[in-house]
Amino acid sequence: MSGPTGSTQRGREGTARALSSDLRGAGQLVTDAVGGVVDVVESMHRNISGLAPIVGPSRQGPTRGITGLVYRSVRGISRVAGRGIDSALRQLGPLLEYRGVSDKRENMLATLNGVLGDYLVATGNPLAIPMSFRKDGQALNLDKESLEGAFPAPSPRVLVMVHGLCMNDLRWQRKGHDHGAELARSLGYTPLYLHYNSGLHISTNGREFAGLLEQLVRAWPVPVEELVILGHSMGGLVARSACHYGRIAGHSWPDRLNRLIFLGAPHHGSPLERVGNRVDALAGVSPYVAPIGRLGKIRSAGVKDLRYGNLVDEDWAGLEPEHPHDARAIVALPADTECLAIAATMQSEPDDTGAFTRGDGLVPVTSALGLHDDAERVLPIPVHHQSVFSRLGHFDLLDSQEVYERIRSWLARD
Repeated sequence: MSGPTGSTQRGREGTARALSSDLRGAGQLVTDAVGGVVDVVESMHRNISGLAPIVGPSRQGPTRGITGLVYRSVRGISRVAGRGIDSALRQLGPLLEYRGVSDKRENMLATLNGVLGDYLVATGNPLAIPMSFRKDGQALNLDKESLEGAFPAPSPRVLVMVHGLCMNDLRWQRKGHDHGAELARSLGYTPLYLHYNSGLHISTNGREFAGLLEQLVRAWPVPVEELVILGHSMGGLVARSACHYGRIAGHSWPDRLNRLIFLGAPHHGSPLERVGNRVDALAGVSPYVAPIGRLGKIRSAGVKDLRYGNLVDEDWAGLEPEHPHDARAIVALPADTECLAIAATMQSEPDDTGAFTRGDGLVPVTSALGLHDDAERVLPIPVHHQSVFSRLGHFDLLDSQEVYERIRSWLARD
């Protein structure tokens, strides 16, 4: 039996390196997690043993005597074990079995990055997802030759798909439907799928996304006549942030951006994250609960940005991570770009006021449409560029045929 071809062998080696990197990253994360849990338990032990008051600040510093020795020993063993895992995997990495693109692996990484993505980057953990455009789960090189190889018949109509929190580019495929693939068949777009670490600040991802779009437009094999961005959930905010930073950087792609479509985007935040913030604040009241409250604060920078819909660095830089007030800068929608918004609601019909007051389970209808009690924060999206779909949840927006037909009708007007 003949051996694998050169390209197959390279694919196996590349995937083996990816699996090895995953396992090393998991080993590092487990090591760090053990240390973090030990910190929490020791903090509780310190406050309980010291009979701290029920309400008030918790006692600081390590425990003493034999108790302190035990906690220090657990941390030391955890660090040694972590170094052992890393050393072993460096030697065994080339022997790992080739498995190709795995949905389970991709979904696990997407969820992990959504919750802990900023921590993974800060600690240099190889599980952190680097931003890229992908096709069928494989990262694309943004040079003309590579793009010609990936897209033998590139269209001048480019559709960029931006996923949401804890998601990845493969999750656009849901129940056999993919908005991007269908729009390619019906309207001749070439879809590209952004893959990114959704646990980073939205402004961090927005700035990097702007740079990648500039590279893409410059390297696209044919002149780009139409550029459309479709952003689901957090993806819509990342797209808005990219438009802001693209203009500041003097990029050319914002002038080619014909339409920006928001699919359940929390323009003014999600109440679930605001509830999480209040729970954190309450947990910090008692020294007995405060150590456990620290676990709740593990939520990533990206998740915390969804409290009010932060888009730029100024929305979070210099502020306490758990600040309770809406301190966002006013960021206008991109000029000369047609912006359209779709919202979903679990309601079957409007209430007595003639409006849909419930959202899709994650994002309120008003937030998805850019509406706000403060007139300065209302997004000027015309009523005929807004649509609300009933009896749909947040993720049903990805495979609803009605939603697809509305997007297609908007894009088919030209």
